[in-house]
Amino acid sequence: MPTYVCWTKTGRLSSEQRAQIAKSVTEIHHEVGRAPRYFVQVIFNELGAQSHFIGGTEASVDQIWIRADIRSGRTQEQKDQLLMRIADEVSEIAGTSKESVWVYISDIPGPSVLEFGRILPPPGEEDTWFAALSVELQERLRSLT
Repeated sequence: MPTYVCWTKTGRLSSEQRAQIAKSVTEIHHEVGRAPRYFVQVIFNELGAQSHFIGGTEASVDQIWIRADIRSGRTQEQKDQLLMRIADEVSEIAGTSKESVWVYISDIPGPSVLEFGRILPPPGEEDTWFAALSVELQERLRSLT
């Protein structure tokens, strides 16, 4: 369920940097948010010239904006860790300042999301949810971790 959408200027990140960021965000969410890796998806979108403004002025080419939709139920301490670790690691991978990486977290109730044909459980009930999946889907999801 956790969906991280990363917005940058066109060409700002290489394919290698995108892959590194996707792996980093997946690991951070798995460790801090305690969600299975197969729930984590990272999407990259690019913005052309004159498409991103801050304070009425075109944003710097180094500006990276990440929107995270995660299941409700995480503590503020967990959210703080997610925010700080993602900003730290993305800035390092992208070779930019931490001040240029903005991360927003939005909570969504698990029962408001459907993935893999099933309504998602609250955090901590993933094992029961997983056990109800078909054997084929369980095998596919295990291969992602």
